[in-house]
Amino acid sequence: MEVKARAPGKIILSGEHAVVHGSTAIASSIDLYTYVSLRFPTPSDNDDALRLQLKDVGLEFSWPIGRIKEALSEKDIPNSAVPTSCSIESLRSLAALVDELKIPEAKIGLGAGVLAFLWLYSSIQGYKPATVVITSELPLGSGLGSSAAFCVALSAALLSFSDSVNLDLSHQGWLTFGESELELLNKWAFEGEKIIHGKPSGIDNTVSTYGNMIKFKSGSLTRIKTNMTLKMLITNTKVGRNTKALVAGVSERTLRHPEAMASVFNAVDSISTELATIIQSPAPDDLSLTEKESKIEELMEMNQGLLQCMGVSHASIETVLRTTLKYKLASKLTGAGGGGCVLTLLPTLLSGTVVDKVTSELESCGFHCLTAAIGGNGVEICFGDSS
Repeated sequence: MEVKARAPGKIILSGEHAVVHGSTAIASSIDLYTYVSLRFPTPSDNDDALRLQLKDVGLEFSWPIGRIKEALSEKDIPNSAVPTSCSIESLRSLAALVDELKIPEAKIGLGAGVLAFLWLYSSIQGYKPATVVITSELPLGSGLGSSAAFCVALSAALLSFSDSVNLDLSHQGWLTFGESELELLNKWAFEGEKIIHGKPSGIDNTVSTYGNMIKFKSGSLTRIKTNMTLKMLITNTKVGRNTKALVAGVSERTLRHPEAMASVFNAVDSISTELATIIQSPAPDDLSLTEKESKIEELMEMNQGLLQCMGVSHASIETVLRTTLKYKLASKLTGAGGGGCVLTLLPTLLSGTVVDKVTSELESCGFHCLTAAIGGNGVEICFGDSS
């Protein structure tokens, strides 16, 4: 039998950077997914390898199961019910396996993801041959949570064939996990994120696991539910950025101008809090929906201005802002800034013609545009045909 899992990417609606300094941030899932399919061979296949196919980048890797078992010889017996951190010894052993793959220099950044794959697979499923295929609608390294969606979808597929979750294998179509199962899945995904990022906040994998929205402040995550459908144009500037350097730059500016930056962070906190209130309040008719969208546009514009005060904008981001402003649309960067992606709210009553025009203009600048609804479902799985 084959299982397919999908997990959504994420955006930061408000509060990036300021959240490091105690402000509230709001993150949301988007209906762009990473897909993981998992299939175990039949006895007649006579296959004793673990295979990983990364369809979007055209790479395929395989390892004899005995080789993985040998590399993790000091590891305890796998227990899918107990999320386990990868030890330094295991990390070194798995890194040696990844080094043997000779990943092309241009795609060397995928190595950490392959490491996370090997750890999650061996920890949850043990040492069994299988074929795992990964595809994604999320651009890599653009701040849309592609690595978290990968870890969440992979954990979901692996756990669905374990004794740690109870699922209806005869269910047709996409199926969600129970609350306690989602908690287990999220913890496993976080272990994968730690291998990829070192010290992740946990926001990305939590949003991808549960869907909808998360309010985050001072290490505390609160799940919130939107009562309105928001649609965003996501513009990927394709400009890479150094997140650590950008975060450090904001901290340095805060040391130089403590009072001014404290006011900036307080303003961001207020914006996030108001945004959460608007999103959760009901919109019974088109008029109230339009009013709420107008308020959200204003809050996005204010947040972007404060991000510029923090020094994390970029020429490419400013180009997107100028372009969308011509069409009276509100935009803000999402994530670390310094490039990456920009969000533009697409109001409910906006015509498709305007969307086509602004998209065309942005793509003529060399950017890539995606449209996405925000605040949707979290991770889901499907047994057999998912169509």
